[in-house]
Amino acid sequence: MEYWQLLIIVGVIFIIIEIFTPVLFFLNLALACFMTAVIGYYVSDWNILVPVFVVFSALFLFFLRPILVLNRTNGQKTGVEEKYIGKVAKVTDVVTATSGVVSIYNERWEARSNTGEEIPTGAEVRIVRNDSLVLYVEKI
Repeated sequence: MEYWQLLIIVGVIFIIIEIFTPVLFFLNLALACFMTAVIGYYVSDWNILVPVFVVFSALFLFFLRPILVLNRTNGQKTGVEEKYIGKVAKVTDVVTATSGVVSIYNERWEARSNTGEEIPTGAEVRIVRNDSLVLYVEKI
């Protein structure tokens, strides 16, 4: 088997891994494999192909990945912004800067104190922002 064929197989494997772990990391390695395979069609020396693969991988990771990650959301909102931000919730487990739980609309949400202060159970808080599935709150 030629080196370029092996690189194409490895590139396809990286794409399959990317499908199951969508982190936009293995896609860059797959592209580096395909680019190295093109060079490997003409050059069959591992001493040349390995550094070429490393250079292509670094280039794709540092320049292409940030572009792909930025375009991933396309500015779409999750729905949390309209439904929860600015609303009042009740603390069901003490909220600190690192842990806590609030209840709003009979839903249980992980919460963190936006100011870093400890907010006791039963207090009412205003939701300031969210970070994924964590709501950041301030005591009213």
